[in-house]
Amino acid sequence: MTDQDNLRERHLLATERLSSLISEHEVEEPYGEYFRKTADFLLKGSYEDLMPERYQESYTNPVYAVSVFGIEMGRLLSFLAYELTSVIPFKAEGEQRLEDVTILFEVFLEVYTAFLAETGGEGIDPETLSGDIRSILTGFVTDYTDVTVADRIRDILDPSRDFAKKIIMEADLRDLSYLDRFGEYVNDDTRALAEYINSLPEADIGKMAETFTKGYIDGFAVTGKDISRKKTVSIRYYLGFERLVRASVRCFEKAGLESVIYRRPLHAAVRKGLARVGYSGDPVNEQMDYDHREDEALFLDRQYVERKLEVLKGVYEELSDKAAVYGGPAVMERFGMKEFEPVNHEESFRLSDRQQKLKTELTSRAAEIQNGYISGDEVSFTIIAYPVPGIGEDFKEIFKETVNINTLPCDKYKQMQQCVIDQLEKGRYIEIKGQNGNRTDIRIQLPPIVDIKNQTVFENCTADVNIPVGEVFTSPMLKGTDGVLHVSKVYIEGLLFKELTLTFKDGFVTEYGCRNFEKEEENKRYIEENILYHHDTLPMGEFAIGTNTTAYMMAKKYGIFARLPILIAEKTGPHFAVGDTCYRREEDIRTFNPDGRELIAKDNEHTEKYRKEEPMKAYFNCHTDITIPYEELGEIASVDDSGVRYPVISKGRFAVPGTEELNKPLENL
Repeated sequence: MTDQDNLRERHLLATERLSSLISEHEVEEPYGEYFRKTADFLLKGSYEDLMPERYQESYTNPVYAVSVFGIEMGRLLSFLAYELTSVIPFKAEGEQRLEDVTILFEVFLEVYTAFLAETGGEGIDPETLSGDIRSILTGFVTDYTDVTVADRIRDILDPSRDFAKKIIMEADLRDLSYLDRFGEYVNDDTRALAEYINSLPEADIGKMAETFTKGYIDGFAVTGKDISRKKTVSIRYYLGFERLVRASVRCFEKAGLESVIYRRPLHAAVRKGLARVGYSGDPVNEQMDYDHREDEALFLDRQYVERKLEVLKGVYEELSDKAAVYGGPAVMERFGMKEFEPVNHEESFRLSDRQQKLKTELTSRAAEIQNGYISGDEVSFTIIAYPVPGIGEDFKEIFKETVNINTLPCDKYKQMQQCVIDQLEKGRYIEIKGQNGNRTDIRIQLPPIVDIKNQTVFENCTADVNIPVGEVFTSPMLKGTDGVLHVSKVYIEGLLFKELTLTFKDGFVTEYGCRNFEKEEENKRYIEENILYHHDTLPMGEFAIGTNTTAYMMAKKYGIFARLPILIAEKTGPHFAVGDTCYRREEDIRTFNPDGRELIAKDNEHTEKYRKEEPMKAYFNCHTDITIPYEELGEIASVDDSGVRYPVISKGRFAVPGTEELNKPLENL
């Protein structure tokens, strides 16, 4: 009997047991109902069971589960219920994911058996039994990392795992029922997007695909990397863009690259908060995902960390040949979805202080392992974004303008951005001040330039890895970078931040706050989770000036500025990034601007101190952009050692000779 035969037998036995469990009343209430309903979901459940209108009395809702079962048991059973929701997409892949479905069935049945063993006599003591359930669940996550974590890496690197790619390349995309074959939740907005994409002329689709793939290929050329050594590229996108993705796959094929298209992470051991890295449908219930964003608090301990790292090392070694020819991701983002403001629930799992440190350690050590097989100085990427119909009644016009923005003439921007760079580099530091209620007052210390004819500290960024065009940026020195960054309203990774304020001293965040929640501790926790990523502090990794005023005015014209993705938003004004520099693990690659000058601002004092000998301490493995809109921008000026000021932007307008055209879109502001 083969391993697959054994797996089929395990799956059959588990399925039969679930079928009989549905009608059993052996476990006392209220637990019995939990197991009957959850077993029924495992056998025939659909996304309808997870919709927001059913969430108030759903076991995936930790608030409801705790109200029924108490704090400890409620959290555990809610964790399990949420983990089991991934059977829906796994089942869509059939035999390829039979093991994933089976292990989920089996852990549920193991928990049920533990309850059965306590039935009778004096009844279930949840305080005693919760310890056993916790052990079962933590053991499941840790022990099965050789399946869950290993398969995640295989999905990214192995083009033979082509479930989604086959649908994209072979389905009749005019029949929108193909969307249901992915096993993801698909809302009406995504179906309308797919229908619109189908309506576009083939020539338009070809140009959009060429822009996307050319940006990826140009990224290698600009950074001096050898793309001829690469054979695969991973495409990450949201459903609805299949016709464009199909055209992109063919463009990559012409360039000698095979596309890998893999699903968003599903198992608890590979999820990273709310990130949906891979191909993805729509979130069926954003509050549900938010409530479970820190479920790893259940199992994150030293044993789990070492086990996961061991598996990572083993699978990368197994796939070392595929890792060596992996070129990096090509990402197609979307924007314009309905705004989501999360609600914090104390019933959710939360990482302890010790676990937060363990998580940052795990992230750093995992990045080191990955870099040993997929070297950061040999891969590239590209990102592009398009709107979805949910952005409003002007969707078609916004889509067309976005296509235009993504194809703006790079040469013209290159010249204007060089004028901005020349002005910026007249000073030793940059001052940025807000207006119209914006309290930003910050100083950015620039690295010294020894040879101004041959060296530069600002990169002149055109449309290659980051589409659209329109940005100059640098890695600031930390010492001397001081002050307050404030934005009245900004979306970061899909989450709204109100009155976000970060204070910097010698380049590091020292204080932070926002006004999303009534309690100050909740606001701080919100920032710690979604900007600081559980680090005690982060440095300023980037200061940039976005020059794409055309994109800015599109956002103002249609009132969608708050709904822009950071990819476009960062081009529409000055922005700051906390975390690593833009050159993480690429500091020693020589990079030149179009004017021939070499970029020298790739390190800061922190990376210089650690990256050669202790790289785990050098990098934070995050980089989060925060943009100030033009109307909130009073002044950006370069200041030299004598105090002479060289204005770059004044009262929301570019003030550098040679950049007058950048102000034309702003004339009607």
